[in-house]
Amino acid sequence: MSDAPVYLDNNATTQPAREVVDAATKAMREFWHNPSSVHRGGQAARQQVELARRSIAMLIGASPREVTFTASATESIALAVLGTVRAFAGQRRRIVTTTVEHEAVRGACEAAARDSGAEVIEVTVGRDGLVDPAALEDAMDESVALVTMHGVNNETGAIQPIDTVGRICREYGTPFHCDATQWIGKLPFEVQGRSSGGLPVDLVSFSAHKFHGPKGVGVLWAGRGTRLSPMVPGTQERGRRGGTENTIAIMGMGVAAELAAAWVSDDSGRVRGEALRDRLVCGIRERVPGAVVHGPSDATHRIWNTASIGFPRLEAEAILLMLSERGVYASAGAACSSGSLDPSPVLLAMGIPPEVAHGTVRFSLSRETTESEVDRAVEIVAEVVERLGRGMPG
Repeated sequence: MSDAPVYLDNNATTQPAREVVDAATKAMREFWHNPSSVHRGGQAARQQVELARRSIAMLIGASPREVTFTASATESIALAVLGTVRAFAGQRRRIVTTTVEHEAVRGACEAAARDSGAEVIEVTVGRDGLVDPAALEDAMDESVALVTMHGVNNETGAIQPIDTVGRICREYGTPFHCDATQWIGKLPFEVQGRSSGGLPVDLVSFSAHKFHGPKGVGVLWAGRGTRLSPMVPGTQERGRRGGTENTIAIMGMGVAAELAAAWVSDDSGRVRGEALRDRLVCGIRERVPGAVVHGPSDATHRIWNTASIGFPRLEAEAILLMLSERGVYASAGAACSSGSLDPSPVLLAMGIPPEVAHGTVRFSLSRETTESEVDRAVEIVAEVVERLGRGMPG
């Protein structure tokens, strides 16, 4: 049995692909010039930035002119939320979101409320973590400046009904921002406009390091005609995001996008991933009878790489520390940093009891995860839970 760690925290970040590392290294050696400079070195760097932009646009079926580079998905989300509210200049002040969003979306909505006086409306979800389109429609009217919602939940892997949400937004002329950070690179994602089958979205945020690209670069796609005020002033990125482009990370993201496009175009990768996820979940449930699996029961509403499993009456922090000592890397919905033992707000919003939410661990696979790694993880998880369980009062 290999002593190498079993890495099951891919929703936090993925290992950069070898081709991505090569591209970033080449950028540091050959294309380090400022892409805004008019000399040959600068224009060579500019060409690489635009080639990467084209590859990223192709990944989501978009026009390269609609792709704006940022430093992260968090910045892209902030630009989408705050930039849209500011663009309406008080004509529309309401933001509709959900109770199970990532901290980046919640933070951007709070900032819009604080800085622009926006009213934030949170639509509740069911026990499966999915939004009820009827509840969303009840929150809609012509005063809504933006609907912002994730496509795939980072904790449970629940896939939201984005197509239905987008159609509701169209009825009210409301821009729809989709946080696609956990979707793009794992499943096909195509924006509407290039094909009749595209998703009815107006703004899409994502980052490279979730699909084997580098950290330090994100993207905001904004469809043609979308109203958006810049957050960082400057002339770069067609005036939507100032600051010298990170050529190194952008070139790496371009290569990661090409690899991801090839991977999602072949359905065998997803099928294999689903089989591995189910092998992990079934193995843990067999070895740990009290384990609780969160999220949709319908496989069509669950992404292939994520499993959120609760171990009642245990603490996720203790589980994760013991797993790490034994070579399995995972994470939790609970904020275990800074000594916090609060359960995940996402799980609580889904109606998961606190005693289960406290002990929930998220396992997230990548396209590189192997069957032997999953089997090893199952064995170690079962051992850790059994050991911790013995220390619990009867």
